[in-house]
Amino acid sequence: MRIKSALKSKGGVDMASFDMEIEMAGLKMRNPVMLAAGILGVTGSSLKRVAEAGVGAVVTKSIGLKPCEGYPNPTITETSCGFLNAMGLPNPGAEEFKREIPIAKEGGVPVIVSIFGASKQEFALVGSTVEKAGADALELNLSCPHAEIGTFGQNPDLTFAIVECVKKSVGIPVFTKLSPNVTDIVAIARRAEEAGADGVTCINTLQAMAIDIETGRPILANRIGGLSGPAIKPVALRCVFEVSRAVKIPVMGCGGIVNWQDAVEFLLAGASAVQIGTAIAHRELGVFRAITEGIEAYLKRKNYGRVEEIVGLSHRC
Repeated sequence: MRIKSALKSKGGVDMASFDMEIEMAGLKMRNPVMLAAGILGVTGSSLKRVAEAGVGAVVTKSIGLKPCEGYPNPTITETSCGFLNAMGLPNPGAEEFKREIPIAKEGGVPVIVSIFGASKQEFALVGSTVEKAGADALELNLSCPHAEIGTFGQNPDLTFAIVECVKKSVGIPVFTKLSPNVTDIVAIARRAEEAGADGVTCINTLQAMAIDIETGRPILANRIGGLSGPAIKPVALRCVFEVSRAVKIPVMGCGGIVNWQDAVEFLLAGASAVQIGTAIAHRELGVFRAITEGIEAYLKRKNYGRVEEIVGLSHRC
Protein backbone atom coordinates (compact mmCIF):
# COMPACT_ATOMS: atom_id res chain seq x y z
CA MET A 1 0.00 0.00 0.00
CA ARG A 2 1.28 3.46 -0.86
CA ILE A 3 0.07 6.55 0.92
CA LYS A 4 0.08 9.99 -0.66
CA SER A 5 0.72 12.75 1.82
CA ALA A 6 2.11 16.26 1.72
CA LEU A 7 3.50 15.79 5.22
CA LYS A 8 7.01 15.23 6.35
CA SER A 9 7.47 12.28 8.66
CA LYS A 10 8.32 12.91 12.29
CA GLY A 11 8.90 16.57 13.00
CA GLY A 12 8.41 19.80 11.08
CA VAL A 13 4.96 18.63 9.99
CA ASP A 14 2.68 21.07 8.22
CA MET A 15 -0.64 19.96 9.70
CA ALA A 16 -2.64 22.14 7.32
CA SER A 17 -1.56 19.87 4.44
CA PHE A 18 -2.29 16.56 6.18
CA ASP A 19 -3.60 14.05 3.66
CA MET A 20 -5.35 10.77 4.44
CA GLU A 21 -5.36 9.52 0.84
CA ILE A 22 -4.12 5.96 0.29
CA GLU A 23 -3.55 3.66 -2.63
CA MET A 24 -4.25 -0.04 -2.14
CA ALA A 25 -3.85 -2.64 -4.88
CA GLY A 26 -4.09 0.18 -7.39
CA LEU A 27 -7.25 1.66 -5.88
CA LYS A 28 -6.94 5.32 -4.90
CA MET A 29 -8.92 6.11 -1.75
CA ARG A 30 -9.25 9.43 0.05
CA ASN A 31 -8.99 7.66 3.41
CA PRO A 32 -8.69 4.08 4.73
CA VAL A 33 -12.30 3.82 6.01
CA MET A 34 -14.72 1.74 3.94
CA LEU A 35 -18.28 0.47 3.93
CA ALA A 36 -18.36 -3.28 4.59
CA ALA A 37 -20.32 -5.71 2.44
CA GLY A 38 -23.89 -6.50 3.46
CA ILE A 39 -24.86 -3.04 4.71
CA LEU A 40 -26.64 -0.41 2.57
CA GLY A 41 -25.13 -1.89 -0.55
CA VAL A 42 -27.89 -3.16 -2.79
CA THR A 43 -28.79 0.06 -4.66
CA GLY A 44 -26.66 2.64 -6.39
CA SER A 45 -28.38 5.47 -4.55
CA SER A 46 -27.63 4.00 -1.11
CA LEU A 47 -23.98 3.43 -2.04
CA LYS A 48 -23.73 6.98 -3.36
CA ARG A 49 -25.16 8.26 -0.08
CA VAL A 50 -22.52 6.33 1.86
CA ALA A 51 -19.80 7.76 -0.39
CA GLU A 52 -21.05 11.26 0.35
CA ALA A 53 -20.77 10.45 4.07
CA GLY A 54 -17.00 10.45 3.75
CA VAL A 55 -15.80 6.88 3.13
CA GLY A 56 -12.74 6.02 1.09
CA ALA A 57 -14.50 3.19 -0.77
CA VAL A 58 -17.73 1.19 -0.68
CA VAL A 59 -18.33 -2.56 -0.82
CA THR A 60 -21.70 -3.73 -2.11
CA LYS A 61 -23.92 -6.48 -0.77
CA SER A 62 -22.99 -9.87 -2.19
CA ILE A 63 -24.24 -10.35 -5.75
CA GLY A 64 -24.80 -13.71 -7.41
CA LEU A 65 -25.52 -14.85 -10.93
CA LYS A 66 -29.29 -15.05 -10.49
CA PRO A 67 -31.82 -13.17 -8.33
CA CYS A 68 -32.29 -14.61 -4.84
CA GLU A 69 -34.93 -13.76 -2.25
CA GLY A 70 -32.92 -15.12 0.65
CA TYR A 71 -34.27 -16.87 3.72
CA PRO A 72 -37.71 -16.27 5.23
CA ASN A 73 -38.04 -14.09 8.33
CA PRO A 74 -36.80 -13.78 10.96
CA THR A 75 -33.42 -13.14 9.40
CA ILE A 76 -31.81 -10.85 11.98
CA THR A 77 -31.82 -10.39 15.74
CA GLU A 78 -29.88 -8.11 18.06
CA THR A 79 -27.79 -9.63 20.81
CA SER A 80 -26.17 -8.02 23.84
CA CYS A 81 -22.94 -7.73 21.88
CA GLY A 82 -23.90 -7.19 18.26
CA PHE A 83 -26.21 -8.62 15.61
CA LEU A 84 -26.95 -12.14 14.47
CA ASN A 85 -28.15 -12.54 10.90
CA ALA A 86 -28.98 -15.21 8.36
CA MET A 87 -30.22 -13.29 5.35
CA GLY A 88 -29.56 -15.97 2.77
CA LEU A 89 -27.71 -13.65 0.37
CA PRO A 90 -30.77 -11.83 -1.06
CA ASN A 91 -29.80 -9.93 -4.21
CA PRO A 92 -31.21 -8.94 -7.62
CA GLY A 93 -28.68 -10.92 -9.65
CA ALA A 94 -25.70 -9.64 -11.61
CA GLU A 95 -27.60 -8.59 -14.74
CA GLU A 96 -30.00 -6.41 -12.74
CA PHE A 97 -27.42 -5.09 -10.31
CA LYS A 98 -25.05 -3.89 -13.01
CA ARG A 99 -27.47 -1.00 -13.58
CA GLU A 100 -26.77 0.22 -10.06
CA ILE A 101 -23.00 0.40 -10.43
CA PRO A 102 -22.83 3.60 -12.55
CA ILE A 103 -25.10 5.30 -10.01
CA ALA A 104 -22.88 4.18 -7.15
CA LYS A 105 -19.81 5.50 -8.96
CA GLU A 106 -21.33 8.98 -8.94
CA GLY A 107 -20.23 9.07 -5.30
CA GLY A 108 -16.66 9.52 -6.49
CA VAL A 109 -15.06 6.64 -4.57
CA PRO A 110 -14.05 3.12 -5.66
CA VAL A 111 -16.96 0.69 -5.88
CA ILE A 112 -15.96 -2.81 -4.83
CA VAL A 113 -18.58 -5.41 -5.73
CA SER A 114 -18.91 -8.40 -3.40
CA ILE A 115 -19.71 -11.50 -5.44
CA PHE A 116 -20.55 -15.16 -4.90
CA GLY A 117 -21.33 -18.20 -7.00
CA ALA A 118 -22.08 -21.89 -6.86
CA SER A 119 -18.86 -22.73 -8.70
CA LYS A 120 -15.62 -21.09 -9.76
CA GLN A 121 -17.14 -20.54 -13.21
CA GLU A 122 -20.10 -18.70 -11.69
CA PHE A 123 -17.79 -16.53 -9.63
CA ALA A 124 -15.89 -15.65 -12.80
CA LEU A 125 -19.05 -14.92 -14.79
CA VAL A 126 -20.48 -12.64 -12.11
CA GLY A 127 -17.12 -10.91 -11.78
CA SER A 128 -16.79 -10.21 -15.51
CA THR A 129 -20.41 -9.01 -15.66
CA VAL A 130 -19.97 -6.38 -12.95
CA GLU A 131 -16.53 -5.41 -14.25
CA LYS A 132 -18.07 -4.48 -17.60
CA ALA A 133 -20.61 -2.36 -15.72
CA GLY A 134 -17.83 -0.34 -14.07
CA ALA A 135 -16.90 -2.14 -10.86
CA ASP A 136 -13.50 -0.95 -9.63
CA ALA A 137 -12.67 -4.18 -7.80
CA LEU A 138 -14.19 -7.44 -6.57
CA GLU A 139 -14.48 -8.94 -3.11
CA LEU A 140 -15.02 -12.70 -3.28
CA ASN A 141 -17.50 -13.89 -0.66
CA LEU A 142 -16.22 -17.40 -0.03
CA SER A 143 -17.04 -17.26 3.65
CA CYS A 144 -20.70 -16.49 4.37
CA PRO A 145 -21.37 -18.57 7.52
CA HIS A 146 -25.06 -19.22 6.84
CA ALA A 147 -24.88 -20.28 3.19
CA GLU A 148 -23.37 -23.18 1.28
CA ILE A 149 -20.69 -20.94 -0.22
CA GLY A 150 -19.27 -20.55 3.27
CA THR A 151 -17.61 -23.93 2.89
CA PHE A 152 -15.60 -22.70 -0.11
CA GLY A 153 -13.52 -20.43 2.06
CA GLN A 154 -12.80 -23.23 4.53
CA ASN A 155 -10.94 -25.22 1.89
CA PRO A 156 -7.49 -23.86 0.91
CA ASP A 157 -7.43 -25.61 -2.47
CA LEU A 158 -10.97 -24.56 -3.38
CA THR A 159 -10.12 -21.00 -2.38
CA PHE A 160 -7.10 -21.17 -4.70
CA ALA A 161 -9.18 -22.51 -7.59
CA ILE A 162 -11.87 -19.83 -7.31
CA VAL A 163 -9.43 -16.95 -6.94
CA GLU A 164 -7.33 -18.19 -9.85
CA CYS A 165 -10.39 -18.59 -12.09
CA VAL A 166 -11.70 -15.10 -11.31
CA LYS A 167 -8.28 -13.51 -11.78
CA LYS A 168 -8.06 -15.02 -15.26
CA SER A 169 -11.48 -13.59 -16.11
CA VAL A 170 -11.14 -9.96 -14.98
CA GLY A 171 -8.62 -7.15 -15.11
CA ILE A 172 -9.59 -5.38 -11.89
CA PRO A 173 -8.27 -6.05 -8.36
CA VAL A 174 -9.64 -9.13 -6.62
CA PHE A 175 -9.91 -9.32 -2.84
CA THR A 176 -10.86 -12.47 -0.94
CA LYS A 177 -12.99 -12.28 2.20
CA LEU A 178 -11.75 -14.81 4.72
CA SER A 179 -13.74 -16.91 7.17
CA PRO A 180 -12.93 -17.01 10.89
CA ASN A 181 -14.71 -20.37 11.07
CA VAL A 182 -11.57 -22.31 10.22
CA THR A 183 -8.71 -23.94 12.09
CA ASP A 184 -5.99 -22.02 10.24
CA ILE A 185 -6.96 -18.74 8.58
CA VAL A 186 -3.34 -18.08 7.61
CA ALA A 187 -3.27 -21.17 5.41
CA ILE A 188 -6.36 -19.92 3.54
CA ALA A 189 -4.86 -16.45 3.13
CA ARG A 190 -1.63 -17.85 1.73
CA ARG A 191 -3.49 -19.93 -0.85
CA ALA A 192 -5.50 -16.90 -1.91
CA GLU A 193 -2.26 -14.95 -2.33
CA GLU A 194 -0.67 -17.79 -4.32
CA ALA A 195 -3.69 -17.80 -6.64
CA GLY A 196 -3.17 -14.12 -7.41
CA ALA A 197 -5.48 -12.33 -4.97
CA ASP A 198 -4.67 -8.62 -4.73
CA GLY A 199 -5.69 -8.51 -1.07
CA VAL A 200 -7.75 -10.20 1.63
CA THR A 201 -10.48 -9.05 4.00
CA CYS A 202 -10.40 -10.29 7.60
CA ILE A 203 -13.03 -11.32 8.62
CA ASN A 204 -16.53 -12.44 7.77
CA THR A 205 -19.01 -13.10 10.58
CA LEU A 206 -18.73 -15.90 13.14
CA GLN A 207 -21.16 -18.81 13.09
CA ALA A 208 -23.59 -18.38 15.99
CA MET A 209 -27.21 -18.77 17.06
CA ALA A 210 -29.87 -17.60 19.50
CA ILE A 211 -32.83 -19.47 21.02
CA ASP A 212 -36.19 -18.19 22.24
CA ILE A 213 -36.52 -19.69 25.72
CA GLU A 214 -40.35 -19.45 25.69
CA THR A 215 -40.84 -21.46 22.51
CA GLY A 216 -37.59 -23.38 22.67
CA ARG A 217 -37.00 -22.63 19.01
CA PRO A 218 -34.00 -20.99 17.35
CA ILE A 219 -34.86 -17.33 16.67
CA LEU A 220 -33.51 -17.23 13.15
CA ALA A 221 -35.47 -19.10 10.49
CA ASN A 222 -32.19 -20.59 9.28
CA ARG A 223 -31.27 -21.43 12.90
CA ILE A 224 -27.57 -20.73 12.37
CA GLY A 225 -26.43 -17.23 11.48
CA GLY A 226 -23.44 -14.95 11.47
CA LEU A 227 -22.47 -12.84 14.49
CA SER A 228 -21.19 -9.32 13.84
CA GLY A 229 -20.44 -6.34 16.04
CA PRO A 230 -18.19 -5.65 19.05
CA ALA A 231 -18.19 -9.28 20.22
CA ILE A 232 -16.09 -10.42 17.27
CA LYS A 233 -13.57 -7.57 17.29
CA PRO A 234 -10.86 -9.40 19.31
CA VAL A 235 -11.15 -12.38 16.96
CA ALA A 236 -10.98 -10.18 13.87
CA LEU A 237 -8.01 -8.28 15.27
CA ARG A 238 -6.12 -11.51 15.91
CA CYS A 239 -6.85 -12.70 12.38
CA VAL A 240 -5.60 -9.44 10.87
CA PHE A 241 -2.43 -9.62 12.97
CA GLU A 242 -1.65 -13.21 11.97
CA VAL A 243 -2.59 -12.90 8.30
CA SER A 244 -0.77 -9.61 7.69
CA ARG A 245 2.44 -11.16 9.02
CA ALA A 246 2.09 -14.12 6.67
CA VAL A 247 1.20 -12.48 3.33
CA LYS A 248 2.60 -9.62 1.27
CA ILE A 249 -0.72 -8.46 -0.17
CA PRO A 250 -2.86 -5.82 1.61
CA VAL A 251 -5.23 -6.84 4.39
CA MET A 252 -8.52 -5.06 5.05
CA GLY A 253 -9.73 -5.30 8.63
CA CYS A 254 -13.40 -5.93 9.31
CA GLY A 255 -15.31 -7.01 12.40
CA GLY A 256 -16.63 -5.04 15.36
CA ILE A 257 -15.11 -1.65 14.52
CA VAL A 258 -17.34 0.99 16.11
CA ASN A 259 -14.99 3.94 16.78
CA TRP A 260 -11.65 5.41 15.73
CA GLN A 261 -9.81 3.63 18.53
CA ASP A 262 -10.94 0.27 17.10
CA ALA A 263 -9.85 1.36 13.64
CA VAL A 264 -6.40 2.37 14.85
CA GLU A 265 -6.00 -1.02 16.54
CA PHE A 266 -6.65 -2.75 13.23
CA LEU A 267 -4.14 -0.52 11.43
CA LEU A 268 -1.53 -1.25 14.10
CA ALA A 269 -2.30 -4.97 13.72
CA GLY A 270 -1.49 -4.79 10.00
CA ALA A 271 -4.66 -3.69 8.19
CA SER A 272 -4.12 -1.27 5.31
CA ALA A 273 -7.77 -0.20 5.50
CA VAL A 274 -10.82 -0.92 7.65
CA GLN A 275 -14.42 -1.78 6.84
CA ILE A 276 -17.40 -0.61 8.90
CA GLY A 277 -20.74 -2.42 8.99
CA THR A 278 -22.72 -3.12 12.16
CA ALA A 279 -21.77 0.24 13.75
CA ILE A 280 -24.01 1.99 11.22
CA ALA A 281 -27.08 0.55 12.97
CA HIS A 282 -26.35 2.60 16.09
CA ARG A 283 -24.29 5.54 14.82
CA GLU A 284 -25.74 5.93 11.32
CA LEU A 285 -23.67 7.33 8.46
CA GLY A 286 -21.92 9.83 10.69
CA VAL A 287 -19.77 6.97 11.98
CA PHE A 288 -17.57 7.13 8.88
CA ARG A 289 -16.53 10.74 9.28
CA ALA A 290 -16.14 10.34 13.04
CA ILE A 291 -13.76 7.40 12.59
CA THR A 292 -11.81 9.08 9.81
CA GLU A 293 -11.37 12.27 11.81
CA GLY A 294 -10.38 10.25 14.86
CA ILE A 295 -7.65 8.43 12.94
CA GLU A 296 -6.37 11.71 11.55
CA ALA A 297 -6.27 13.32 15.00
CA TYR A 298 -4.42 10.30 16.37
CA LEU A 299 -1.79 10.47 13.65
CA LYS A 300 -1.27 14.18 14.26
CA ARG A 301 -1.04 13.72 18.02
CA LYS A 302 1.51 10.95 17.59
CA ASN A 303 3.41 13.08 15.06
CA TYR A 304 3.04 10.62 12.19
CA GLY A 305 2.94 11.98 8.68
CA ARG A 306 0.91 9.29 6.98
CA VAL A 307 -1.29 6.28 7.69
CA GLU A 308 1.23 3.80 6.35
CA GLU A 309 3.61 4.58 9.20
CA ILE A 310 1.38 2.79 11.71
CA VAL A 311 0.23 -0.13 9.53
CA GLY A 312 1.58 -3.27 11.21
CA LEU A 313 3.46 -1.29 13.85
CA SER A 314 2.46 -3.86 16.48
CA HIS A 315 4.49 -6.48 14.62
CA ARG A 316 7.63 -4.55 15.41
CA CYS A 317 6.94 -3.93 19.09
